[in-house]
Formats: sequence, structure tokens, C-alpha cells
Amino acid sequence: MRNSIAAATFRIVQVLLSPLACIAYVDLVVTLVTFSRKSGTPATVHASTYIRWMLHKLGTRSDEPCMRLMSVVPNVRPWALYLVTCPTLLAHRVTGYVPRVYRYPYEGEPSPPHQAAARTTFFDKALERRLPGIKQLVVLGAGLDTRALRLPSSAGVRVYEVDAPKAQTFKLEMLKKAGLEANRATYVSADFLKEDWLEKLVAAGFQRDKPTFFLWEGVTMYLTREAVESTLRKIGGTSKGSVVAFDYFSKAGIQSRSLSMRYLRAFLSATGEPWRFGIDNTPPVRERVAAFVESCGLVLEEQRNFGEETARKRAPAGFATAVVQ
Repeated sequence: MRNSIAAATFRIVQVLLSPLACIAYVDLVVTLVTFSRKSGTPATVHASTYIRWMLHKLGTRSDEPCMRLMSVVPNVRPWALYLVTCPTLLAHRVTGYVPRVYRYPYEGEPSPPHQAAARTTFFDKALERRLPGIKQLVVLGAGLDTRALRLPSSAGVRVYEVDAPKAQTFKLEMLKKAGLEANRATYVSADFLKEDWLEKLVAAGFQRDKPTFFLWEGVTMYLTREAVESTLRKIGGTSKGSVVAFDYFSKAGIQSRSLSMRYLRAFLSATGEPWRFGIDNTPPVRERVAAFVESCGLVLEEQRNFGEETARKRAPAGFATAVVQ
């Protein structure tokens, strides 16, 4: 009963403050798109950062480096961020309630709106399980990822971050501006669509014969199918026991005519980062994902859906881990 009252009160506070949040949201979107088009810095790197910032503020995932980065990035106005998040954060302060979207894992499949928060937790747990057995962590399409700064030094894991040149330059500038260590990872600039990222990674000191965790979060949907398959095959040629964790959208999902998907496609087109790749999600989608990674020399370990899947209904997205054997 107490939790139900807290949840109801939480929603009431959110609704009352939502007009301010809507105004600020428009400013956030316009600022992100404008900065991205002028600087060439991907706007999508902020999606995961925003979610991790919220998880930290709500006490469900500690990430102090993310907090510091969000305070210095030039393409997010502090007042707009404050107003956008105020309904949720103030409602949480008043009631102590944390909405379901920010507390994965929970029973059942996460819905599509929960995707960004759920995938971060899923990947954190996958990395945590594998940490004792790996020697290297490679974050592909790292963006503003802060896991290199959150790993315990006692883990003895060397971290590499691979990203597009402009995105990586932006991150290094923000790390310096936020007073965060930049030497916790080795940075490798590469364009997944045009360059051999593994060759450049090896040149930077990566060792193919050491078990590695490849983290590929929020990237596959922006690449061509050829680039996705090429990346997985390269990972499949590394040390036995290496793991890749990635998320994906369904082929049908990225072509959906729903209002929300039309808006997202328009936003991404405006930033120059359209969706390109999706996996066949004909039920059971786990079999489709298993066949896809096996064609690239990997064995599916774990797969979770975003959204419900039934005999007639297709899950719009998912995340997975696959192993080199």
C-alpha cells in the first residue's frame, strides 16, 4: 500500500511539472542537433550519458565520472537539463520512489522505452561476470562511456576505446575539462564503415591471444550490415573465451511507421546518424540471433528481448552476448 501511494504521488508531481519539462526538452533537442551539425560530433553519444546521469541521480547506478562530464559538455544547457529532469528528480525526492524504467533488472521483458537504461545495466552485469577471466576490455563506439574510470585498478584489465575521430577528440576534450583521468584507457580512432579497426587496435598494443570483453553498446543500428558482420568476424578471430556484448534493433522496428519511430528517424537524420541495420526478428528471435552470430564465427551465450515476443508479435529490439570458442 505504501509503495502504491508513493508511486501515485510520484506521478502526480511529474504531471504537474511536465509543461516546464516539455519546453526544456525542445531546447535540448535543438541544441544537440545544432551543435552536432556544426561540430561533426555525434549527438547520439548523449543518449546513454543522459540515462547514466539519471541512474546516478536516482541512486540505482553510481557513476560520478558521468556526472562530471554532463556538467561540462557544451551541447547541453544546464538549465534545460535541470528542467527536463526536475519532474522525475523532485518527485523522487518527495516520495523516494524510483520509476520502473530506472530499476532494471526486474521480472519480465523491458519495454522499448526502457531500452537505454536496461541495456546499460545488462552490459554492466555481463562485464562484471566476465571480469575475473579477461585481460582486456575493448569499448567499440565508446562515446562518453566511463567504464574505464569505474573499473577497479585491482582488476588488472587494460582498456581500449575505439571510436570515430571527431567523437574521440570531443571526449578527450571533455575529460580534460571535467578534470578526469584520460590515461585509464588507450584511445584508437577508427571509422567502422571505412577502416580496419582491429588492425589499428593491434597497432595500439591490443593482443589477439588474450581473452577480451568487447562492449558494443548502442552502435550496431547505425552501421551497415556488412560493417556489423565484419566487426563480429574480427572478434570471432580473437582469443578463445573472448566475449562480445551488443544490442540491436529489429529490421521491422527501424522501418516502423509509428509516430514515435518516425520522430526518432527524423531526429537521427537531422544529426546525420540514420539507422541502417536491423536483425530479422521473426519469432523465436533468439534462434535468428544465434544463427546470425554463428555465421560470424561466434556462439550465442545470452539473449534478452526489448518488448514482448509471442507467436504473432515480434520483439522490436534486444541485447545479447556471444562467445569465441
